[in-house]
Amino acid sequence: MVPTTQIPGVYHRRIGDIVVTALSDGYLDGAVEVMQNITPADATQMLTDKFRPGRRTSVNCYLVYSAGRLALVETGSGDYLLPTAGKLLANLAAAGVNPADIDTVILTHMHPDHSAGLTNPKTGERYFPNAELVVHQNEPKHWQDDGAMSRADERARKMYFQCAREQMAPYHNQMRTFDGAVEVFPGVRSVPLHGHTPGHSGYMIASGDKSLLIWGDIIHVPEVQVARPEVTMVFDTDPHQAAATRKRTFDMVATDKQLVAGMHVHFPGFAHVVKDGHGGYLMLPEPWDQGFGG
Repeated sequence: MVPTTQIPGVYHRRIGDIVVTALSDGYLDGAVEVMQNITPADATQMLTDKFRPGRRTSVNCYLVYSAGRLALVETGSGDYLLPTAGKLLANLAAAGVNPADIDTVILTHMHPDHSAGLTNPKTGERYFPNAELVVHQNEPKHWQDDGAMSRADERARKMYFQCAREQMAPYHNQMRTFDGAVEVFPGVRSVPLHGHTPGHSGYMIASGDKSLLIWGDIIHVPEVQVARPEVTMVFDTDPHQAAATRKRTFDMVATDKQLVAGMHVHFPGFAHVVKDGHGGYLMLPEPWDQGFGG
Protein backbone atom coordinates (compact mmCIF):
# COMPACT_ATOMS: atom_id res chain seq x y z
CA MET A 1 0.00 0.00 0.00
CA VAL A 2 1.44 3.35 -1.04
CA PRO A 3 1.15 5.93 1.80
CA THR A 4 -1.24 8.80 1.11
CA THR A 5 -1.05 10.67 4.44
CA GLN A 6 1.75 11.85 6.71
CA ILE A 7 2.36 10.34 10.15
CA PRO A 8 0.85 12.29 13.09
CA GLY A 9 2.66 15.42 14.17
CA VAL A 10 3.61 14.29 17.69
CA TYR A 11 7.07 14.45 19.27
CA HIS A 12 8.12 13.97 22.92
CA ARG A 13 11.00 15.66 24.75
CA ARG A 14 12.06 15.15 28.38
CA ILE A 15 13.00 18.17 30.48
CA GLY A 16 14.19 16.52 33.70
CA ASP A 17 11.10 14.93 35.26
CA ILE A 18 8.77 16.86 32.96
CA VAL A 19 7.73 15.59 29.52
CA VAL A 20 6.92 18.13 26.82
CA THR A 21 5.07 16.88 23.76
CA ALA A 22 5.15 18.92 20.57
CA LEU A 23 1.92 18.76 18.58
CA SER A 24 1.62 20.12 15.07
CA ASP A 25 -1.40 22.26 14.25
CA GLY A 26 -0.21 22.27 10.64
CA TYR A 27 1.19 25.19 8.71
CA LEU A 28 0.23 28.48 7.05
CA ASP A 29 1.54 29.74 3.72
CA GLY A 30 1.56 33.47 3.09
CA ALA A 31 3.10 36.42 1.32
CA VAL A 32 6.54 37.82 2.06
CA GLU A 33 5.08 41.33 1.98
CA VAL A 34 4.00 40.98 5.62
CA MET A 35 7.66 41.26 6.61
CA GLN A 36 8.94 44.77 7.41
CA ASN A 37 12.47 46.25 7.28
CA ILE A 38 13.30 44.01 4.32
CA THR A 39 12.33 44.17 0.67
CA PRO A 40 10.14 41.40 -0.75
CA ALA A 41 12.95 40.58 -3.19
CA ASP A 42 15.50 40.18 -0.39
CA ALA A 43 13.11 38.07 1.69
CA THR A 44 12.32 35.85 -1.28
CA GLN A 45 16.02 35.40 -2.03
CA MET A 46 16.76 34.42 1.59
CA LEU A 47 13.99 31.84 1.47
CA THR A 48 15.13 30.54 -1.92
CA ASP A 49 18.71 30.22 -0.69
CA LYS A 50 17.43 27.91 2.06
CA PHE A 51 15.36 25.84 -0.38
CA ARG A 52 12.05 27.33 0.77
CA PRO A 53 9.61 28.05 -2.05
CA GLY A 54 7.88 30.74 0.00
CA ARG A 55 6.91 31.88 3.49
CA ARG A 56 5.66 28.73 5.18
CA THR A 57 4.88 29.13 8.87
CA SER A 58 4.71 26.08 11.11
CA VAL A 59 2.10 26.23 13.86
CA ASN A 60 3.11 24.26 16.95
CA CYS A 61 1.48 23.56 20.32
CA TYR A 62 3.01 21.85 23.36
CA LEU A 63 1.67 19.55 26.04
CA VAL A 64 3.36 19.71 29.45
CA TYR A 65 3.17 16.67 31.74
CA SER A 66 4.26 17.86 35.19
CA ALA A 67 3.51 16.88 38.80
CA GLY A 68 0.71 14.52 37.76
CA ARG A 69 -1.05 17.27 35.82
CA LEU A 70 -1.42 18.11 32.13
CA ALA A 71 -1.21 21.54 30.49
CA LEU A 72 -1.46 22.61 26.87
CA VAL A 73 0.53 25.61 25.65
CA GLU A 74 -1.43 27.14 22.71
CA THR A 75 -4.48 25.74 20.95
CA GLY A 76 -3.63 26.31 17.29
CA SER A 77 -5.83 28.00 14.73
CA GLY A 78 -9.06 26.02 14.82
CA ASP A 79 -11.25 26.78 11.79
CA TYR A 80 -10.27 30.45 11.50
CA LEU A 81 -7.37 30.24 9.07
CA LEU A 82 -6.20 28.02 6.21
CA PRO A 83 -7.19 24.33 5.88
CA THR A 84 -3.51 23.39 6.16
CA ALA A 85 -3.76 24.27 9.86
CA GLY A 86 -6.27 23.43 12.58
CA LYS A 87 -4.85 19.92 13.12
CA LEU A 88 -4.34 20.11 16.89
CA LEU A 89 -7.34 18.01 17.93
CA ALA A 90 -6.44 15.27 15.46
CA ASN A 91 -2.87 15.16 16.75
CA LEU A 92 -4.05 15.19 20.37
CA ALA A 93 -6.08 12.09 19.53
CA ALA A 94 -3.05 10.52 17.83
CA ALA A 95 -1.08 11.20 21.02
CA GLY A 96 -3.75 9.41 23.05
CA VAL A 97 -4.89 12.56 24.86
CA ASN A 98 -8.53 13.36 25.60
CA PRO A 99 -9.03 17.16 25.62
CA ALA A 100 -11.13 16.74 28.77
CA ASP A 101 -7.99 15.53 30.60
CA ILE A 102 -6.16 18.83 30.05
CA ASP A 103 -6.56 20.89 33.23
CA THR A 104 -4.74 24.06 32.13
CA VAL A 105 -4.49 25.85 28.77
CA ILE A 106 -1.67 28.40 28.68
CA LEU A 107 -1.44 30.98 25.89
CA THR A 108 1.60 33.00 24.85
CA HIS A 109 -0.84 35.54 23.36
CA MET A 110 -4.24 35.67 21.67
CA HIS A 111 -3.60 35.85 17.94
CA PRO A 112 -5.83 33.39 16.05
CA ASP A 113 -3.09 30.87 15.23
CA HIS A 114 -2.57 30.47 18.98
CA SER A 115 -6.00 30.86 20.56
CA ALA A 116 -8.60 30.05 17.89
CA GLY A 117 -8.59 26.39 18.89
CA LEU A 118 -10.10 27.12 22.29
CA THR A 119 -13.74 27.09 21.25
CA ASN A 120 -15.95 25.78 18.46
CA PRO A 121 -17.14 29.05 16.88
CA LYS A 122 -20.26 27.41 15.45
CA THR A 123 -21.56 26.13 18.80
CA GLY A 124 -19.66 28.09 21.45
CA GLU A 125 -18.55 24.76 22.93
CA ARG A 126 -15.24 24.70 24.82
CA TYR A 127 -12.85 22.21 23.26
CA PHE A 128 -11.17 21.86 26.68
CA PRO A 129 -14.16 21.63 29.04
CA ASN A 130 -12.19 21.10 32.25
CA ALA A 131 -9.34 23.50 31.60
CA GLU A 132 -8.47 26.76 33.27
CA LEU A 133 -7.33 29.34 30.72
CA VAL A 134 -4.12 31.14 31.71
CA VAL A 135 -2.86 34.24 29.88
CA HIS A 136 -1.04 37.50 30.62
CA GLN A 137 -3.45 40.16 31.87
CA ASN A 138 -2.64 42.50 28.96
CA GLU A 139 -4.07 40.08 26.39
CA PRO A 140 -7.80 40.06 27.28
CA LYS A 141 -7.46 43.73 28.27
CA HIS A 142 -6.16 44.65 24.79
CA TRP A 143 -8.43 42.46 22.67
CA GLN A 144 -11.53 43.56 24.61
CA ASP A 145 -10.62 47.25 24.22
CA ASP A 146 -13.27 48.77 21.96
CA GLY A 147 -11.10 51.81 21.30
CA ALA A 148 -8.18 49.70 20.10
CA MET A 149 -10.57 47.64 17.99
CA SER A 150 -12.01 50.76 16.36
CA ARG A 151 -8.53 51.90 15.33
CA ALA A 152 -7.70 48.56 13.67
CA ASP A 153 -8.38 47.77 10.03
CA GLU A 154 -11.27 45.53 9.05
CA ARG A 155 -9.20 42.36 8.82
CA ALA A 156 -7.61 42.93 12.23
CA ARG A 157 -10.99 43.69 13.79
CA LYS A 158 -12.33 40.36 12.57
CA MET A 159 -9.28 38.10 12.79
CA TYR A 160 -7.74 39.44 15.99
CA PHE A 161 -10.22 41.33 18.14
CA GLN A 162 -13.44 39.49 17.28
CA CYS A 163 -11.74 36.09 17.20
CA ALA A 164 -10.13 36.61 20.61
CA ARG A 165 -13.44 37.72 22.11
CA GLU A 166 -15.34 34.76 20.68
CA GLN A 167 -12.69 32.27 21.75
CA MET A 168 -12.22 33.46 25.33
CA ALA A 169 -15.90 34.13 26.14
CA PRO A 170 -16.84 30.53 27.09
CA TYR A 171 -13.88 30.47 29.52
CA HIS A 172 -14.76 33.70 31.33
CA ASN A 173 -15.39 31.80 34.57
CA GLN A 174 -12.30 29.65 34.08
CA MET A 175 -9.69 32.29 33.26
CA ARG A 176 -6.66 33.26 35.32
CA THR A 177 -4.46 36.17 34.32
CA PHE A 178 -0.98 37.00 35.55
CA ASP A 179 1.61 39.75 35.31
CA GLY A 180 5.40 39.58 35.29
CA ALA A 181 7.42 36.42 35.88
CA VAL A 182 5.35 33.95 37.93
CA GLU A 183 4.81 30.21 38.16
CA VAL A 184 1.71 29.49 36.07
CA PHE A 185 1.83 25.66 36.29
CA PRO A 186 4.09 23.26 38.22
CA GLY A 187 7.59 23.75 36.81
CA VAL A 188 6.43 26.42 34.33
CA ARG A 189 7.28 30.09 34.84
CA SER A 190 6.20 33.00 32.66
CA VAL A 191 8.81 35.13 30.88
CA PRO A 192 7.71 38.62 29.74
CA LEU A 193 8.47 38.97 26.01
CA HIS A 194 6.17 41.85 25.10
CA GLY A 195 6.11 43.61 21.75
CA HIS A 196 4.55 41.20 19.30
CA THR A 197 1.41 41.77 21.37
CA PRO A 198 0.99 43.73 24.63
CA GLY A 199 1.03 40.59 26.78
CA HIS A 200 3.15 38.25 24.64
CA SER A 201 4.89 35.87 27.04
CA GLY A 202 7.25 32.92 26.91
CA TYR A 203 7.33 30.06 29.38
CA MET A 204 10.41 28.59 31.05
CA ILE A 205 9.95 24.92 31.86
CA ALA A 206 12.49 23.70 34.40
CA SER A 207 13.14 20.45 36.25
CA GLY A 208 16.40 19.69 38.02
CA ASP A 209 19.22 21.10 35.91
CA LYS A 210 17.23 20.90 32.65
CA SER A 211 15.15 23.67 31.13
CA LEU A 212 13.30 24.69 28.00
CA LEU A 213 12.12 28.16 26.99
CA ILE A 214 8.93 28.07 24.93
CA TRP A 215 9.34 31.51 23.40
CA GLY A 216 6.05 31.94 21.54
CA ASP A 217 6.35 34.23 18.53
CA ILE A 218 9.90 35.53 18.93
CA ILE A 219 10.22 34.54 15.27
CA HIS A 220 7.72 33.85 12.48
CA VAL A 221 10.09 33.20 9.58
CA PRO A 222 13.21 31.42 10.88
CA GLU A 223 15.04 31.59 7.54
CA VAL A 224 14.89 35.40 7.63
CA GLN A 225 14.50 36.66 11.20
CA VAL A 226 17.28 34.63 12.83
CA ALA A 227 19.83 36.19 10.51
CA ARG A 228 17.99 39.52 10.38
CA PRO A 229 16.35 40.07 13.80
CA GLU A 230 15.40 43.63 12.82
CA VAL A 231 12.81 42.19 10.39
CA THR A 232 9.36 42.63 11.92
CA MET A 233 5.85 41.57 10.91
CA VAL A 234 2.87 43.73 10.01
CA PHE A 235 0.91 41.98 12.77
CA ASP A 236 3.35 43.01 15.51
CA THR A 237 1.41 45.33 17.81
CA ASP A 238 4.63 47.24 18.58
CA PRO A 239 7.22 46.39 15.90
CA HIS A 240 10.06 48.32 17.57
CA GLN A 241 9.54 46.55 20.88
CA ALA A 242 9.13 43.20 19.10
CA ALA A 243 12.49 43.61 17.36
CA ALA A 244 14.21 44.69 20.58
CA THR A 245 12.69 41.74 22.44
CA ARG A 246 13.85 39.34 19.71
CA LYS A 247 17.44 40.63 19.82
CA ARG A 248 17.51 40.49 23.61
CA THR A 249 16.08 36.96 23.61
CA PHE A 250 18.55 35.74 20.98
CA ASP A 251 21.43 37.12 23.01
CA MET A 252 20.12 35.54 26.22
CA VAL A 253 19.53 32.05 24.82
CA ALA A 254 22.80 32.07 22.88
CA THR A 255 24.79 33.14 25.94
CA ASP A 256 23.02 30.65 28.23
CA LYS A 257 23.02 27.82 25.63
CA GLN A 258 19.30 27.65 26.40
CA LEU A 259 17.16 25.05 24.61
CA VAL A 260 14.16 26.77 23.04
CA ALA A 261 10.93 25.79 21.37
CA GLY A 262 8.82 28.06 19.22
CA MET A 263 5.35 28.11 17.78
CA HIS A 264 6.78 28.97 14.35
CA VAL A 265 10.06 27.07 14.43
CA HIS A 266 9.65 24.22 11.96
CA PHE A 267 8.09 21.20 13.70
CA PRO A 268 8.82 19.87 16.26
CA GLY A 269 10.37 23.21 17.05
CA PHE A 270 13.20 22.40 19.50
CA ALA A 271 16.44 24.27 18.77
CA HIS A 272 19.40 26.25 20.01
CA VAL A 273 20.46 29.70 18.85
CA VAL A 274 24.17 30.53 18.58
CA LYS A 275 26.11 33.63 17.57
CA ASP A 276 27.55 33.34 14.06
CA GLY A 277 30.75 35.27 14.80
CA HIS A 278 29.74 38.17 12.56
CA GLY A 279 27.27 39.90 14.84
CA GLY A 280 24.35 37.71 13.81
CA TYR A 281 22.80 34.42 14.86
CA LEU A 282 22.24 30.89 13.62
CA MET A 283 19.50 28.45 14.62
CA LEU A 284 20.46 24.83 15.14
CA PRO A 285 17.40 22.54 15.15
CA GLU A 286 17.71 19.68 17.61
CA PRO A 287 17.97 16.27 15.92
CA TRP A 288 15.27 13.65 16.36
CA ASP A 289 15.83 11.61 19.54
CA GLN A 290 14.02 8.30 19.86
CA GLY A 291 14.82 8.32 23.60
CA PHE A 292 13.01 11.64 24.34
CA GLY A 293 16.25 13.49 25.11
CA GLY A 294 16.64 14.99 28.54
